[in-house]
Amino acid sequence: MDYTSTLWTLGVSFVLAALLGPLCIPVLRRMKFGQTVRDEGPQSHQKKTGTPTMGGVIILLALTLAFLKFSDRGWPFWALLVASLGFGLVGFLDDYIKIVMKRSLGLTAKQKLFGQLLFSIIFCFILHKMGHSTAIGFPGIDGTLDLGYGYYLLVVIIFFASSNAVNFTDGLDGLLSGTSALAFGAYMLIALEATQSQSAIFSAAMIGAVLGFLVYNAHPAKVFMGDTGSLGIGGGLAAVAILTKTELLLILIGGVFVIEMLSVIIQVASFKTRGKRVFKMSPIHHHFELSGWSEWRVVTVFWTAGLVLAALGFILYKGL
Repeated sequence: MDYTSTLWTLGVSFVLAALLGPLCIPVLRRMKFGQTVRDEGPQSHQKKTGTPTMGGVIILLALTLAFLKFSDRGWPFWALLVASLGFGLVGFLDDYIKIVMKRSLGLTAKQKLFGQLLFSIIFCFILHKMGHSTAIGFPGIDGTLDLGYGYYLLVVIIFFASSNAVNFTDGLDGLLSGTSALAFGAYMLIALEATQSQSAIFSAAMIGAVLGFLVYNAHPAKVFMGDTGSLGIGGGLAAVAILTKTELLLILIGGVFVIEMLSVIIQVASFKTRGKRVFKMSPIHHHFELSGWSEWRVVTVFWTAGLVLAALGFILYKGL
């Protein structure tokens, strides 16, 4: 496996995202693609109203250009692009409807689910053409379980869970950019160990893209990624986990995203069944904000947690 190509991909993607920022941000501002902050959110976020959003186009452009440059063409190449750009397109449409067409809810729940399901099915078709194994392994346990065609249902579930969990995490300046870079860092190393060049190159391209975006997304953010970026990242993360046959390990490596999603589920379930909230606000990063933590403190603590979980995931993989 060519480690040099992987590092070159990361560097080129970072430079592309960093260069695209000053080009795209003024355009987003002139087109009035400004963030609307929800009234029920933390009051400290009201000052962010009007900050350009849909900056996920920067991430996806840098990712795609670097991936095209350094990756070989083949079924894994197309699978990874379908996952990231397909889910990114769903997010773009959602952002566009909310911001440009002034429909606060964006795509309806059914429309968003249909888009996510469509690209998940296309990904499954590519997996089938690749002859991808339908068996799954269990971290720390010998042996595998062949799910047959049931594996494709699991793939769809992974895509839904990953994309929405990552989307919930995008709520503070730099939070998702940093945590996703760490998760993809673990998967880049896993792909290198597994000699899966396409997944390694893709992960490196995503790391570079989100870190280049972080230059403008760190507190105080000059641009937000919107659903365009978060859904694209979530789709790409699910795809890499599936292609490297570490489907269940994603729960650990993406542990921050899992916690964010669970906090929303727990909050909604508790309020609907008991009429009481467990957290001051969900997703859980807002709970810590309302508990008196500064935004930067929340972000750095979550980054640290993401680093620990990514490292543990890679160590567990190596142990297997």
